[in-house]
Amino acid sequence: MTLTLKRLLALLAALTMLAAACGDSSDDSNADGGGDDDSAETDGGGDDSDDSGDDSGDDGDTVELTQGDGVLGAVVARGELNCGVSGAAVAFSVPNSDGKMEGFDADYCRVVAAAVLGDAEAVNFVSLTAAERFTAVQTGDVDVLMRNSTWTQSRDTDVGMDFGPTTYYDGQQLMARSADGFSGTSGVGDIDGAVVCTNAGTTTEKNISDAAAAAGVSITLNTFEDFDIVTENFISGACDIITTDGSGLVGRKAQQQPDGEEWVIFPPAPISKEPLGPVYAQNDSQWADVVNWAVYATIIADEKGVTSGDVDDALANGDAEIARLLGGEGELQSLMGLSSDAFYNVISQVGNYDEIYARNLNPVGLDRAGSNNGRWNEGGLIYAPPAR
Repeated sequence: MTLTLKRLLALLAALTMLAAACGDSSDDSNADGGGDDDSAETDGGGDDSDDSGDDSGDDGDTVELTQGDGVLGAVVARGELNCGVSGAAVAFSVPNSDGKMEGFDADYCRVVAAAVLGDAEAVNFVSLTAAERFTAVQTGDVDVLMRNSTWTQSRDTDVGMDFGPTTYYDGQQLMARSADGFSGTSGVGDIDGAVVCTNAGTTTEKNISDAAAAAGVSITLNTFEDFDIVTENFISGACDIITTDGSGLVGRKAQQQPDGEEWVIFPPAPISKEPLGPVYAQNDSQWADVVNWAVYATIIADEKGVTSGDVDDALANGDAEIARLLGGEGELQSLMGLSSDAFYNVISQVGNYDEIYARNLNPVGLDRAGSNNGRWNEGGLIYAPPAR
């Protein structure tokens, strides 16, 4: 072998080793950077978890869901839903004489538990103040919040919450004593000089301050940790007026108005929009889908006239959408990580939207007919996407 040939072979070997080293370096870099990929997956960056990289855009690829270790997986493993509620919101979440949590919000906790666990009573109710509620979601102390929480831009972005379907369309109003000269037709312009009380850490603080400023009146605004304390101060005379969502005032009036007094709620048109519904942590789309569609199931069943009393007949003889929703042919619940009969369990154990509403809100005078909470095809705003 000539010297020139030997040199050429040595050069080729060196080049081969260099190419191999470059390839190893690239692989090591990917391994060391795996933490970033894991972080992206935790934050919802599911695309990064797929090794198919260059092939991801090919036609005919199948996308496989891989989120089973999120909140849904944790709830199933625990066997119980941790659901945040007020615990002091009349008709929405209050313990009865036996200590059982009752109310509209409490029943929507049961809706989610029935969908996920097949048992509407598999709920750990966590009573939270307005100041505590969002921290409990962020830290994972609760899986979902059903606590008369208003959907706002700042909460959806800066605070870092995600909001499910609106279950109750509310609006802020005020309540005072008729003996103090107020009536149901009074307005914000009539409260000049009043001591107004409400919850701390809520949208109501800013709403009433803005409304008073717009009306050119001066008020003294006092805030308290929860609305039980607010109402106690109103009853004692320490507050001239209290303010919160109209539904909350109706409930307090129904249950706590003293004999011989007349409390009035005003103005007739609320001073704010307060869309209320489930709240959960960001970046877990599977859990969001589960909560959202559990709510939608109650709305679709209401629209179709399917109740807890006739759900079996509806499953056997209902239209195609109801059949899918209740676990029949073409059901989609199993693709969500739920049992095929998840929403059958919801309707059979808890009821449709109207049943939940009538059971909890009608007794305190919150009629659904003619309100924003009526069915969409009857002039209301309660609406669900199709189950298909």
